[in-house]
Amino acid sequence: MIARPEHELSTGAKPTPSADERTAALTVQQMFDTIAPKYDTANHVLSVGIDRWWWWRAARQFHTTLQNPAAVALDLCCGTGDMTLALLKHRPANGAPILAVDFSHQMLSRGAAKFAGLNIVPIEADALHLPIADASVDLVTSAFGFRNLANYEEGLAELYRILRPGGQIGILDCNQPEGLVGFGYNLYFKKVLPRLGGLISGERGAYSYLPASVERFPRPPRMKQLIAAAGFKNESWTGYTFGTAGLYKAFKL
Repeated sequence: MIARPEHELSTGAKPTPSADERTAALTVQQMFDTIAPKYDTANHVLSVGIDRWWWWRAARQFHTTLQNPAAVALDLCCGTGDMTLALLKHRPANGAPILAVDFSHQMLSRGAAKFAGLNIVPIEADALHLPIADASVDLVTSAFGFRNLANYEEGLAELYRILRPGGQIGILDCNQPEGLVGFGYNLYFKKVLPRLGGLISGERGAYSYLPASVERFPRPPRMKQLIAAAGFKNESWTGYTFGTAGLYKAFKL
């Protein structure tokens, strides 16, 4: 029997090797609370500003849904709200508010400051236990947050639960490419990023977790299997920037 790679066995984030799901979730929550003050600065520096283009490109994919004033959109694991704001650019002035959800109080507080006066409602909640009614949302996005969930299957099941028939998910997240690009990516992510992120944020441990979380996250073929197993249809993945990130899309029919 051939052993499968660790990332294909993974069911969710694991900041420490022995962590159970509850401990993993608490550890991730505390980590993001800690790095929140420098999170935006670190993101932009470490991605050389490409993160802004990723958000813009992903949000544009959902223009048709967002243009419908009655459509309900929810940005999951919204962090400090940059993806939420990218989505808002596609909303009409009379549209229903975008729901911005995160379980890190400090991250959401910084997002709420950006949302002041805008048609966005921040909600502090756990992505695996959303305070949202069944079949009440038309679009759920998540940008660079889904891989931090303690259980990916449960996360997808929760998204399926809250979506209306015809609703859509869009999960934008990091990926570990293969070949020469993968070699350079690994060198940067494992050697440079933890040191630079640590210098900016003062929390090197959090930025050592980042490459580990990407390595553990399912690759596109496996992730699409998980999405299909949750009941979604027409699942797809579009790679961004040489496959270092990408957007998963799927529908609830």
